[in-house]
Amino acid sequence: MQNKYCENNNKYKRFITRNVNIGNVPIGGSNPIRLQSMTTTDTMDVDATVLQSIKIINAGSDYVRITAPSIKAVSCLSEIKKKINNAGYDTPIIADIHFTPNAALEAAKIIEKVRINPGNYADKKKFQSFEYTDSEYNYELERIYKRFSPLVDVCKEYGTAMRIGVNHGSLSDRILNRYGDTPNGMVQSAMEFIRICQDRNYHDIVLSMKSSNPNVMVYAYRLLVSRMIEEKMNYPLHLGVTEAGEGVDGRIKSSVGIGSLLEDGLGDTIRVSLTEEPELEIPVAKLLVDRYNLRSNHSKLKHKSPNILDPFDYKRETSLSVDSLGGDNVPRVILDARLENISYDFLSENGYSYINKDDKWHIDDVAPDYIFLEDQKINCSFPLQLKVLKLFKFWNPKEKNIIPVMSVSDYMSNSLDIVKVLILDTSNSIERDLRNKIKKDDNLILLIKSDNVHWSVDIRNYIQNLLINEINLPRIVFRKYVYNDSSENQVNSSVDFGTLLVDGLIDGVCISMKNNLLRNDSLNLSFKILQATRSRITQTEFISCPSCGRTQFDLMETTSLVRNKTSHLKGLKIAIMGCIVNGPGEMADADYGYVGTGIGLVSLYKKHNLIKKNIQKKDSLNELIKLIKENGDWVEPLSE
Repeated sequence: MQNKYCENNNKYKRFITRNVNIGNVPIGGSNPIRLQSMTTTDTMDVDATVLQSIKIINAGSDYVRITAPSIKAVSCLSEIKKKINNAGYDTPIIADIHFTPNAALEAAKIIEKVRINPGNYADKKKFQSFEYTDSEYNYELERIYKRFSPLVDVCKEYGTAMRIGVNHGSLSDRILNRYGDTPNGMVQSAMEFIRICQDRNYHDIVLSMKSSNPNVMVYAYRLLVSRMIEEKMNYPLHLGVTEAGEGVDGRIKSSVGIGSLLEDGLGDTIRVSLTEEPELEIPVAKLLVDRYNLRSNHSKLKHKSPNILDPFDYKRETSLSVDSLGGDNVPRVILDARLENISYDFLSENGYSYINKDDKWHIDDVAPDYIFLEDQKINCSFPLQLKVLKLFKFWNPKEKNIIPVMSVSDYMSNSLDIVKVLILDTSNSIERDLRNKIKKDDNLILLIKSDNVHWSVDIRNYIQNLLINEINLPRIVFRKYVYNDSSENQVNSSVDFGTLLVDGLIDGVCISMKNNLLRNDSLNLSFKILQATRSRITQTEFISCPSCGRTQFDLMETTSLVRNKTSHLKGLKIAIMGCIVNGPGEMADADYGYVGTGIGLVSLYKKHNLIKKNIQKKDSLNELIKLIKENGDWVEPLSE
């Protein structure tokens, strides 16, 4: 298989795509990475949609996407566009179409771009198993050709661009039965529609491969680009994690997925899909894009590496198990506590509470596995479950349960037959003597750091060189962030560490902040990044759509209510979908689905199976809890 999926694995360089005109704001080529968001108002409420569109534009969006689920909704697009223009804005409008080809045909005559979803536009999704013969499969392709070609011809005639947007949860039964619920299935779905466009000499297309699972999303985009390179295509890419959710979780999940691709120069436009007011998506998107404005000028990577990873399928790279790091252990969280007074208060603030009357420790799900000290003394009794790393020059061999952290010179001049940590800086080469000693040491943990602005790729290459040299010791990765702003910390750390976790390269995460006031940020971020990459599950995962004009209830309020009642169900995935377009298909691999099916009506799903249909919304939360209990997944929350 062709493993090329970006311009350069050793240097930041944008993947060169063709220029596609979307009104007066072109995409691809040498154009900047464009930002966009989507209205949540009822499209037929023209004034409300115009007002919200202007808010999105003023926030910095290059495009505004508006749902057009029917001919009636499409009929409002002309007036919406006119009123936006009359207000002094010429921002291109994108019509979002799912099940209604006739609506797409009309929308393409009015606005600058249409978005269609192959799984919903001309195909079937009934979660049915059916074995297609080659002739039956080809017959379906011919049917799709006839169904889709009229839209292609209208777009070509009117100079309208098109996004072919594949969603992981909307793959048709036909695609699922032949290719499976896989990145390959997503790519195949897109390629069928691309080939129809090419056959009709239409090339003003943008592509997307969205999923609520950042891992699936990343591998699908990489595979798509690889396939395009093989077939000499270079269509622009729209990036986004669908149904990312709300708040910090939504920002982290989006940053992991989008950022992992931006790191390799992929992506021409992005949308951060949050269950919040749409204008709030733009600052997050801007933070992501701003990372790369000067990235092409980064210092040369010392350790260039051939890509030995499979970029299209997740596999955690093997490492030895040392202490509780590496091997089959989940990735560990290391808290940088070098500025802290190690006391009972400190431990309590970080998830270790000593219960005096029971003479035992209570440990939170998001408590660190290790703390990193400098010269501090521990001024209290200490839980055995919490391991301590301490700089070697302050380490006393008489201290129990403390692991020394050594520089290269410390390590080379001392032979310790105990568990220890070796600091490796990517700017330095691993000389032969050091390499030989490391390879013989089964009690060694590596702590890897880098100062290169192209940080995650530098770390990735360094680790690949370790693996090439048969050094497979457990790997902690360290980075210190100097931002005062929590949003900057969230976005940057999620991209940096998320990229490495998506590639299965690291066994420990150490996110350091500039001062101890931000320490809790680092701890929460560590666990949330691990959750977003499905590397370590410590909380309920909520898959929540960002709302649009199709939504049947107040999505932000409903998500908050569901979260409030179910957030203690560690490891469960619950999807909250505003309409039947985003459920049941879009909720993909959720355990339970809560889907708006009409005004004031909700349907409940177990996986893809409809269990309770059209429940009154006032009863729906209790019915969801009842369903979870009936399936044995409910536990009572701990009393305060």
